[in-house]
Amino acid sequence: MTLSETETRQRHIDRQLAAAGWSNDERNVLEEFELGVREPDPDDDEHPHGFVDYVLLGRNGKPLAVVEAKRTSRDPLAGKRQAENYAKQIYRETSIDPFIFLTNGQEIWFWDRDRYAPRQVSGFFTREDLERLAYQKRYATPLSEVETNREIAGRPYQLEAIRRVTEAIEAAHRKFLLVMATGTGKTRTVIALMDVLLRARRAQRILFLADRRELVRQAMGAIKDHLPHESMGRIEGGEIPEGARIHVSTYPSMMRTFATLSPGYYDLIVADESHRSIYNRYKAIFDHFDALQLGLTATPTDFIDHNTFELFGCEDGVPTFYYPYEQAVEEGYLVPYRVLNAQTNFQIAGIHGETLPPDLQQKLIEQGMD
Repeated sequence: MTLSETETRQRHIDRQLAAAGWSNDERNVLEEFELGVREPDPDDDEHPHGFVDYVLLGRNGKPLAVVEAKRTSRDPLAGKRQAENYAKQIYRETSIDPFIFLTNGQEIWFWDRDRYAPRQVSGFFTREDLERLAYQKRYATPLSEVETNREIAGRPYQLEAIRRVTEAIEAAHRKFLLVMATGTGKTRTVIALMDVLLRARRAQRILFLADRRELVRQAMGAIKDHLPHESMGRIEGGEIPEGARIHVSTYPSMMRTFATLSPGYYDLIVADESHRSIYNRYKAIFDHFDALQLGLTATPTDFIDHNTFELFGCEDGVPTFYYPYEQAVEEGYLVPYRVLNAQTNFQIAGIHGETLPPDLQQKLIEQGMD
């Protein structure tokens, strides 16, 4: 059944906005707000007089974002020009350049006109999310002007990895993949990058993911050593360390938690050990959050699954930065390994059924093994 725009708003968009904390009851949203738009859209027969469907307000009562709604049967991007006209008019009247959401009740697109093209998101952002993004938009320092702390990561290839990512961020990319051989300092490199983004005010809340508790403990120890003045907390048992700027979690813990958080909750997500299992088991995390996403792996590029490249925006199979084992050895940062062949008694003597526990013997018999 095709819904009209009014029905779409009532059945879908109003509820989606309310789920993010936007409602008339909260007095943080204006509906059918009239603007004196100088360039009306001749193709729009539903808003001939320049009515903005929704204006989302900050705590100061000033516009943070406009929401342009279309009926479910229309492409939400059809409202792009119209919404831009509204945003420009709000800027002329208030000197505030609002963010834009475009939606048909089934898809939601977010547009930060100064920095990115419209991109599809999993839901509306909260007031806190938008105020944080507005702060970054106003006060962020160009990343090229922020020096990397070489006490954290000062090797040439580490500095090059950070440079590649920061240049890609400035070029409006949002996904990155670092492939660095084991022992070359991936964690230190990414901590130095986190430091750059925090000092530049391009990130204020970061999520670091690892696939085992021991790796989480190691990451927290390294972050504490190198960024002792940054607040940090661990996500476990559904508890979110709200006051911390850096959150650390295992993938399973975040899978149990992410749906309770806004799509705009994080500015950067770091995914350690980014390999096939992340795409197969934990992709929902990355689909939910609208954040810069950085994957880390030591797996050589020839063995990285295609889906991992796709997840981190490297559809051509070329990572953002690659530092292989062979190069690290050649440059003196790693030493060649030696292969030691050995056999254990288990391998030499084999398995004898009569020595197995009775319950295991029974299972083997049931499976047809003598």
